[in-house]
Amino acid sequence: MIDPRLRVLRVVAERGTITAAAQDLNYTPSAVSHQLRTLSRDVGAPLIEQEGRGIRLTTAATTLLARSDELFALWEGIRAEVHRSSGTGLGHLNLAGFSTAASALLPAVAATAVREFPESHVRIIEADPAVCFEMLLADQVDVAVVVVGTHPLPSSGDPRFEQHPLLEDQLDLLVPAGHPLAERRSATLADAAGERWIMDRPGRPHHQLVLSACAAAGFSPAQAHEVIEWDTGAALVAAGLGVALVPRLARLPAGEEFVRVPLRGADSPVRHVRTGIRRGTADQPEIALALRELQRVASLVQLPPRESG
Repeated sequence: MIDPRLRVLRVVAERGTITAAAQDLNYTPSAVSHQLRTLSRDVGAPLIEQEGRGIRLTTAATTLLARSDELFALWEGIRAEVHRSSGTGLGHLNLAGFSTAASALLPAVAATAVREFPESHVRIIEADPAVCFEMLLADQVDVAVVVVGTHPLPSSGDPRFEQHPLLEDQLDLLVPAGHPLAERRSATLADAAGERWIMDRPGRPHHQLVLSACAAAGFSPAQAHEVIEWDTGAALVAAGLGVALVPRLARLPAGEEFVRVPLRGADSPVRHVRTGIRRGTADQPEIALALRELQRVASLVQLPPRESG
């Protein structure tokens, strides 16, 4: 088995502070500090140094971390092989995803896992993409579904994780029923250049996505209203207060007077969604099932019927 203190060091390196690492690991800060001290003593070299109010990893720590990536991947692979050969599983499946994935993709995956592994505890956690990877590293989550480009995320080549494309989540133009664009089979983003826009708060990922997409289409959107939730934005659109861009994955409330209009053209915005797991865990029975089921569910994503609500 891998020395658990190595996982503590990995999380401290990722989070940058003892306190943040302790939160991820469900330890006290003093327990994290103690584990690092004893690990430092056993390897015979200091691993962290105080730097102002924070900490800095020593050369010994970075060397240890680089080699531990290989060790963790090997150990995860061994565990997976043992579970497959013995017909057992992890005993749990923790799924994490950003808001639209948590509502549109993960419930079906969790339901299948509950049927296939009735003895395993299955849990869904809604979290921002960066937090999903933090939880993966801390062994709090087994499978993460994240959207790329809206948060700082580990690169696709990060040796700690295995990441694979899941789907391209197209964004549709949401307009009030009766709007001139509502009768079209599709539209370009530039067709809505003169509209009042309902957008996320400035500084948030979706707000930046809309700004970038509109800039590529040759205009700057005039934001009339500021919302966070998709259903709030849909209600404002239905009231005739503006238009919005919504992901195809987003589940909008029924009964509202709005229409999704598919976008066409090279500037049509899309969100790239991918899965993430700890390297070496792909063959763990519950994780393998979750990854297969995610691919199946993602293949079914399509444009909702062209009608109001």
